[in-house]
Amino acid sequence: MAIAAITGASVSDRDTLLFDPARHEPLAGIAWDDGPARRAIEAIVARTEDAFREDELWPAHPQDLEDGPLPHVASLYLGASGVVWALHELERLGVAELRGEWGEVAARLPDAYRARPDYPELVDGPVPSLLNGESGILLVAHRLAPTVEQERQLRAAIEANAENPTRELMWGSPGTMLAAQVMHERTGGDAWLDAWNASADILWDAWDDELWLQDLYGSPLHIFGPAHGFAGNVLVLARGGALDQVRRRELERRAVRVLARHAIRADGLAQWPPSLEPSSQEARTQWCHGAPGIVASCATLAPGDPELDELLLAGGELTWRAGPLRKGANLCHGTAGNGYAFLKLFERTGDELWLERARAFAMHAVAQVEQGVAEHGRGRHTLWAGDPGTALYLESCLSATAAFPTIDRF
Repeated sequence: MAIAAITGASVSDRDTLLFDPARHEPLAGIAWDDGPARRAIEAIVARTEDAFREDELWPAHPQDLEDGPLPHVASLYLGASGVVWALHELERLGVAELRGEWGEVAARLPDAYRARPDYPELVDGPVPSLLNGESGILLVAHRLAPTVEQERQLRAAIEANAENPTRELMWGSPGTMLAAQVMHERTGGDAWLDAWNASADILWDAWDDELWLQDLYGSPLHIFGPAHGFAGNVLVLARGGALDQVRRRELERRAVRVLARHAIRADGLAQWPPSLEPSSQEARTQWCHGAPGIVASCATLAPGDPELDELLLAGGELTWRAGPLRKGANLCHGTAGNGYAFLKLFERTGDELWLERARAFAMHAVAQVEQGVAEHGRGRHTLWAGDPGTALYLESCLSATAAFPTIDRF
């Protein structure tokens, strides 16, 4: 193994134009070992099951309370349905043995959410969205304890969200399109494909050959990253082959052109700004904004395209040069989410260097989880911002697979 794959690379003055070193920390340099990775998964699962409370589900972690109280969250991103899905997925993958019967919890969450919707400071009542609303909760319930009524409710949510002006994965129609595609994969029902196509037509017509203009929290923005913008929309349109071949080729042509046009390049590295708007140009290198999310979302596009290959490899090198994130080990804005960029490049190129780098980040993420437990006396029990998502990343490194949780596999 090359030294750089173990220790990371030094940061030059030119690098600081592409990422903010203050947001990152030196790689711990812990050698990859299946045993500690498996034990870390087992410890995360045990702490997560032990922390569940019937009345409040999983109590919010102090780091999730920075913007105010966060009681009884049910949705995928920070809530109970995401945790239940992660636990079930880890058991399905053979790296955990669960003690709890989580199907009953999942089945109760749709009604619990409607009775007390998440994020009342942001939205008025239940919303149909995938990561922060009803669709994701119903998808989890349907996977663990399926009913016909869940399918009816989910299809209604998808149809209600088709013209949502946010046009992004967390709140908008790309997220509920993904829900439709997952249900088509599960059931084979044509109604799900019809619902996907109805939203896809609206999303496609709103694409002006650059980035989608969206209304996010009352602000018109053109965002790059997968959580709130271009990369997530492209991923959903490309995922699973639902597009006809003409649109698929046009999707790949446009996507590569946009990525090339807006890449910030230097010394074999590539970065993308959070958005086109000057007010949000601060460099970030995490899944939700910056090179890691672009690479993880676009690595299955246009296989063999030399221009895209070069861009993705340069984004991967930027992610490696920046190093693990100080924010922690999580998927959305942590070390584990960044590591999926390396797994995607391993899948695209077959180069073992990227798997080695992914596993180096995995061992660092284990240390970050342990440090967080020592500091707070408890784990952080959410899918996207906490330890269960990190456990899924560790499993991906064990199995050398690149499917991102919920986005690529549900």
